[in-house]
Amino acid sequence: MIEIKNLTKSFGDLLVWSDVSFKIQDGETTAVIGRSGCGKSVLLKHLNALLYPDEGEVLIDGENVFDLNYSALRKVRQRFGILFQGGALFDSISTFENVAFPLRYFTEQSEEEITHNVNEALEMVNLVEAGNKSTSELSGGMRKRVGLARAIILKPDYLLYDEPTSGLDPRTSEEINELIVTMADNLDITSIVITHDMHSVLSISEKVAFLDDQKLSWFGKTDDMKHSGNQSLLNFITASEYQINSKTA
Repeated sequence: MIEIKNLTKSFGDLLVWSDVSFKIQDGETTAVIGRSGCGKSVLLKHLNALLYPDEGEVLIDGENVFDLNYSALRKVRQRFGILFQGGALFDSISTFENVAFPLRYFTEQSEEEITHNVNEALEMVNLVEAGNKSTSELSGGMRKRVGLARAIILKPDYLLYDEPTSGLDPRTSEEINELIVTMADNLDITSIVITHDMHSVLSISEKVAFLDDQKLSWFGKTDDMKHSGNQSLLNFITASEYQINSKTA
């Protein structure tokens, strides 16, 4: 379980948010939503101590990540997989080698084991045939799937998604949403998803954290959002649905 307790973060005189607290239960998918610039990505980077707060704690199974020494923190970070918004792939090497990179860096697996595990990960994202291709040859959706295969290659407990459907057409976005659900179900992974896409939120998440006005404005079950009584959240949902309908009209 991930427990976020009373987090406050500023950059100089700029307050991002203060006193943010909520829990992410094992096996759940939690969406973090809010307007651009509200600190969603900043929050994500606190979960594995890529950023440190001004105040507060992030507890992973009861252990505060900000108190760990380098060796212990490195082990905790290996429990996280990350799908970056832009994919963060190496275009100078093949799709296969992109996915294999964490195995070569963090493990002592044999070439036979690496080949088996990489092909298994590529199969899960329906990209086995692309293993020998350069990632520069791939479409945006395929690059996201390669990034996802790389994110799960070390069999993480937690999977962080930063705008996984950003820049994708509706059909490809739906494919990514289906993969997020599949990963959560088949691999028993706890997922945290940053997104502006309310269709994705409704499709993939069980809980929602809404950041607004430099604080956690609402946290609860996805099904309860529209009945929350939180006007800022309702306005955000309405604006998001209007954008979706405008794009598909």
